[in-house]
Amino acid sequence: MAVHGIDLGTTNSAIARTGPDGRPEVLTGLSGTPTTPSVVLFAGPDEHVVGEGARREARLDPEHVCALVKRRMGDAEWRFVAHGTGWSAPAVSSLVLKSLVADAGFATGDTPSAAVITVPAYFGDEERRATVLAGGYAGLDVVDVLSEPIAAALAYGFGRLDGSPDVSKSQETTRHETVLVYDLGGGTFDATVIELADRRISVLAVDGDHQLGGADWDERVALHLSRRFCAENPDAEDPLDDSAGAQALVLAAERAKHQLTDAESTDVVVAHDGVRATVCLTRAELEEMTAPLLRRTVDLTRACLAEAARRGVAGVDRVLLVGGSARMPAVAAALRAELDLDPQLHDPDLAVARGAALYGEKKELERMVAADLRTRGRLRDGAPLEDAAAADLDDACRRVADAYAVPLSQVRRAVEIQVDTVVSRGFGVLAVNAASGRLEPSWLVHRNDRLPIRTSRSYGTIRADQDVIQVTVVEQQGQAESSRPEDAKVLMVGDISGIPPGYDEGSEVRVTFEMGFDGVLHVTAFHVDAAIPLQLTATTGATLSQAEVARERDQLGRTRRRG
Repeated sequence: MAVHGIDLGTTNSAIARTGPDGRPEVLTGLSGTPTTPSVVLFAGPDEHVVGEGARREARLDPEHVCALVKRRMGDAEWRFVAHGTGWSAPAVSSLVLKSLVADAGFATGDTPSAAVITVPAYFGDEERRATVLAGGYAGLDVVDVLSEPIAAALAYGFGRLDGSPDVSKSQETTRHETVLVYDLGGGTFDATVIELADRRISVLAVDGDHQLGGADWDERVALHLSRRFCAENPDAEDPLDDSAGAQALVLAAERAKHQLTDAESTDVVVAHDGVRATVCLTRAELEEMTAPLLRRTVDLTRACLAEAARRGVAGVDRVLLVGGSARMPAVAAALRAELDLDPQLHDPDLAVARGAALYGEKKELERMVAADLRTRGRLRDGAPLEDAAAADLDDACRRVADAYAVPLSQVRRAVEIQVDTVVSRGFGVLAVNAASGRLEPSWLVHRNDRLPIRTSRSYGTIRADQDVIQVTVVEQQGQAESSRPEDAKVLMVGDISGIPPGYDEGSEVRVTFEMGFDGVLHVTAFHVDAAIPLQLTATTGATLSQAEVARERDQLGRTRRRG
């Protein structure tokens, strides 16, 4: 069964798969539209609505409509409470995923069971774990978690890295392009520099803000509309003081923003508290009131380019604008004026889903080829495909192509195209600084380190006969690594306990960090002298407790989709 690609977006989501010719296709459900609003209406204790129907109800029943949940991924404490029941961010997201799965089943007659789900490049460990949990709640085998800019680059690079028959082998090995992906979605922003060369996609630098997106533009416009309405109707209630009025105003602001992509001005009707006002909004006004937001994206893009330059990238050959909010004319204008770039829109709404589908196909075909080689004793368990002899790999590709009626070129492309990426945040442990005596983060993994990564560092116990060692793993917050504990986010905590007496102060404790392409961190620690290991498991807030997971699975099993 095909591994589908899912763009689980802040405001809109989409699902795609590769067709018989290997080209990605976005699947549409009963609505006939390629994207589904990432909005859930909890219509009753055991009934929910997902998508456009939920979005329309937002103004009528705002207390039970959940939107922008992606911004809450990784927040262990957050709950959306509806009809007396609390829903975590992974649980709400799983309802969107279930809706996409149902749409795919309707479109193809084949219900997806496995998927690659995309996340913002700047998502940290907890957000990625939460995304995997959401997929599990939806009944999906999450094959991988893929950064959205990589997915967009895959979709863009498909035609030039797919081994097209009109491209000679010598041309394939000399093509080289450095791409900046500027991804401004509904709730997140990423800037990523990616190199496309010799059937390899390599992330060189990443920066971003997962609390910045088109929804922030909508809020600024809604505030402006509210002020104009109140000025014209001083005796009326402020729409923003009423939850239904606020929802209606944000929807009106979003529509106006979309209209101003093509028009220089638009009229917005604001009706509330028995009165109405018609507000004329111009593109110039929109750009002026949201200029600080756009400035933030430009600054992050500049920082990303500077990091790429530090790694030897002289400049970028192409700038791809991805994400629905990247359509705003001010975006391209700012990148030209501030950074001397020449951006182009690249399938802003669907590129990520298409790229995820291509990556899903790659993972599935790689799995089949590896299984064939291992069955024949040509590849040892756990070894990468690169370890196989070229002739054996070629034979395995042919057998898989024949067995599954897939073009040989498609199988070869899957195993030949390589995807490299980097770490989006720094990770470390809290340790006592010997010079200052203060507890500080000690960073083992740094932002923009290349993945996969495995690194170890040794520390010493702080006193003789220390019987317990606490290992606290932290994640970088903000743009730079800080030596202040309060500037770091605690990810996981574990103890090496039961250490017998007899070991001096400074006895060696070795901490090892491992992270694969999915960006999920695994930590082990080891008291070297006592030979006592510690395996830090998923004690992060995003994964919730086992009891909470069991409760939510039961809760999700009872709720049914309406419409």
